[in-house]
Amino acid sequence: MLSHLADAIFWVAVACCTIAQVAILVSVVASPVRLADTSVRPSMARRSSEVAWAILPGVALAVVLVFTWHAMHGGTR
Repeated sequence: MLSHLADAIFWVAVACCTIAQVAILVSVVASPVRLADTSVRPSMARRSSEVAWAILPGVALAVVLVFTWHAMHGGTR
């Protein structure tokens, strides 16, 4: 595959993953539905686990991004 084409596909994939990850984080942080009864709120442990499960895929994608970049460009260090 041509290097320029591979780079273009790589950066389009990075942009799509970034947009998706931002949307996931926004949906976790922002309260999607306002409950009529404000005394019912999710526990802090549940909220923390939701945030963690939203952040972990982003970290994994960042690691994959670094390894992919090194594989595409010879991994010069």
